[in-house]
Amino acid sequence: MERKIAWKDYNETDLKELETLCGAYQDFLSDCKTERECASKITELAKEKGYISIEEAVAAGRPLKTGDKIYASCMCKSVILFNIGKKPLEDGLNILGAHIDSPRIDIKQNPLYEDGGLAYFDTHYYGGIKKYQWVTIPLAIHGVVVKKDGSKTEICIGENENDPVFCITDLLIHLAGEQMDKKAAKVIEGEKLDLLIGSIPLNDEEKDAVKENVIKILKDSYGIDEEDFMSAELEIVPAGRARELGLDRSMVISYGQDDRVCAYTSLVAMLEMENVDKTSCCLLVDKEEIGSVGATGMQSHFFENTVAELINLEGTYSELKLKRCLKNSRMLSSDVNAAYDPLFADAFEKKNSSYCGKGVVFCKFTGSRGKSGSNDANAEYLATLRKIMEDNNVNYQMAELGKVDIGGGGTIAYILSLYGMEVIDCGVAVLNMHAPWEITSKADIYETKKCYVAFLKDA
Repeated sequence: MERKIAWKDYNETDLKELETLCGAYQDFLSDCKTERECASKITELAKEKGYISIEEAVAAGRPLKTGDKIYASCMCKSVILFNIGKKPLEDGLNILGAHIDSPRIDIKQNPLYEDGGLAYFDTHYYGGIKKYQWVTIPLAIHGVVVKKDGSKTEICIGENENDPVFCITDLLIHLAGEQMDKKAAKVIEGEKLDLLIGSIPLNDEEKDAVKENVIKILKDSYGIDEEDFMSAELEIVPAGRARELGLDRSMVISYGQDDRVCAYTSLVAMLEMENVDKTSCCLLVDKEEIGSVGATGMQSHFFENTVAELINLEGTYSELKLKRCLKNSRMLSSDVNAAYDPLFADAFEKKNSSYCGKGVVFCKFTGSRGKSGSNDANAEYLATLRKIMEDNNVNYQMAELGKVDIGGGGTIAYILSLYGMEVIDCGVAVLNMHAPWEITSKADIYETKKCYVAFLKDA
């Protein structure tokens, strides 16, 4: 069944709203390239809208009331927002759940070395990447270094136009005969993704003089010693701001759109909510790209524990109330889908693919091969969502993630479904997914935000 192109529906007001949203989104992408930067910005925007921390709410010592806005943060990497509705929490939540981590390259804890008169950072990649895509492009370093006394130094090098950038080198074509015969997965090995960071030797140093000069620069500029890398989290990401793509400026090209395109539209929708019947929740988590593990991933008890705190603030806490709240909730697992790419048509089944410009994508199941590892949403829930979309004039499409047996992927959907709640994947179609630069349609960004508003309001 053919879905219409969303652009054809827009009047001047729609186009103005679309451009305003996408302009702010590009700023968000440019300024928030790590999960820490995302969490910090999300918290800042929430506070501007009147949200208070869960700790402040507990300290206030009063019961929750309709209209209260509360946020919770976990280790500066995951954030949850709640807008308390008229109905008791036991009746469930309307949840938008996205992730704010993206595939990247991390700097190791003992990273600095010199070889051949060049200084490097040793690295370890994070998430599913095509390693060959990360060589020869300008790269930036973002993150934090925490010293033994607890002081924290924020690092961002490569984004300002006056900053230096960094690079992972590749073998010149003139000597690459054997390399060109390798499979794509082996063209660049993981241990070859080391970052070139300097070449000037320090005067009066005989051994590792370039490395020693880098250490001096780090000390002089940031107060960092070599040992401080042991308690650092430094991430290598593409340098440069998000940009419009196309002569018609219809698309956005940027690093990190999986899944910050859904995180940002979820956040914007959440911050618009006022006077809701059912409590709204925006869940923005870390570590999805490596299996949702760890204290800041969806598999942790951060979300469940925070909901328990809310129920306690509401009145009398019981485990039964918590279980009922989670079971009676509905969720959109706000995550991206693979956009149909005509240049690689063999990987897609056209009738069940998502297309740029045709609106927000609902994916009944993800997983791989025989739906392995997927959350397979109920037909009844899909019918409810179809009505909500059509009642609110949202352009939407249904899709799978490529051809059967070609590959597959997962989201946080299956984790939330373990509580017995209704869950489905729902987000934006992306070209170049997991590449250093990903592409989305402005129309799909706009329709996704409309979808999330309608869901929080009417689900």
